[in-house]
Amino acid sequence: MKNQLSVYIIGFLLLAPYMSYGQEQNPEADQELLRKDALRFFLDCNRCDIDYIRREIPYVNYVRDVKEAQLYTLMTTQRAGNGGREYTYLFEGQLDFAGMNDTLAFLSMPDDTYDQRRERQLKMLKIGLMRYVAHTPLHSEIDISHSRDLETQDVKDNWNNWVFELRFSPSFEGEETYRELSFFNSVTATKITEAWKFEFDFDHRYNRKSYSLEDTAYTAFRESEDLEVLLVKSLGGHWSAGGQVNFVAATYNNLSFKAEIIPSLEYNIFPYSESTRRQFRFLYGIGYSFNQYIDTTIYDKISEGLYQQSLKMGYEVTQKWGSIDVSLQAYNYLHDFSKNRVELSGHMDFRIIKGLSLGIRGSVARVRDQLSLSKSDLTEEEFLLRLTEVATGYYYYGGVELRYTFGSIYNNIVNPRFERYSYRRF
Repeated sequence: MKNQLSVYIIGFLLLAPYMSYGQEQNPEADQELLRKDALRFFLDCNRCDIDYIRREIPYVNYVRDVKEAQLYTLMTTQRAGNGGREYTYLFEGQLDFAGMNDTLAFLSMPDDTYDQRRERQLKMLKIGLMRYVAHTPLHSEIDISHSRDLETQDVKDNWNNWVFELRFSPSFEGEETYRELSFFNSVTATKITEAWKFEFDFDHRYNRKSYSLEDTAYTAFRESEDLEVLLVKSLGGHWSAGGQVNFVAATYNNLSFKAEIIPSLEYNIFPYSESTRRQFRFLYGIGYSFNQYIDTTIYDKISEGLYQQSLKMGYEVTQKWGSIDVSLQAYNYLHDFSKNRVELSGHMDFRIIKGLSLGIRGSVARVRDQLSLSKSDLTEEEFLLRLTEVATGYYYYGGVELRYTFGSIYNNIVNPRFERYSYRRF
């Protein structure tokens, strides 16, 4: 049965380019449909509605391979001080448009709807494309217009760059022998300018599970509260200085209360103005924490004060060949350097050759800093449900994805029929 299925699949792949699916073959019509003289365009973005863009910009050919494109466009995004996002578009001409490059950007508002954001993304793309479309025969399809003149007025910010966000997110699920209730609540306040960055973030998480097994009822819960305050001062194009104050309470980590303050200094090899495309940052911090534990620790402590230091290195780059985001972090307590943690994490996506791309994601850590472990023996329930932290010497996760596509280089057609339905039942 498996061999027959393999033969059918191979046969389908070989015959697919010749199948008409009920349409008469018309080479002249196909040539017209593909618009051979239109701009061959490759859009590289993770936060855009590509089907919407294809419908609204029909005067280019959307190709699947960056090497076939006459214009490569990379969209990057980063959080802005107003609570919205800054979208940056890099237009890079290729082949007969080589050397024709441009960069455009716009800022979304924190209360923009999804439709408003994608409309502004579309508008920015249209503006950037005009320079290139003007050199193709399809420029005759373009009409240029403008909105009414805006009245000149002074802009007054009543909030003085402050942005606030409140979140309340309960969830629940259950079945005959199982119930689960969760809450996530948060309060965030930020003020971001070119010179200063201030962030206040309070998170509360609660999870309660109840289940029955052989006429016995079990209940388990995890709860945590985390308050983080960050203040950063810009010191030119490469340096910044600041500090972080944290207050934590977490049943999983055996913490009744934790308070820490960590002054830090950061250096970015690349200018911060290029942060949407590349960063190589070094962050060093040294500080003090006071821990109050729920239960006596394996080191016979119910409370203690600790000095600590950390060094973090992060490299991020986004180019047309793919993207890399790798970080290396090291921590240790100053009273005992053997109490430390080193963690390497990141994700990488590469376009290898035409149609073939590779994605790698993962993290690995050497763990030697678990000072808050409870001295009490864990129950089977606590261990199996991961209700409390357990001793470990390492941690890791990872994944690899290999993708290969082939066929027509064009990808202009949008057909959403049956897109959100699935008949799989396994």
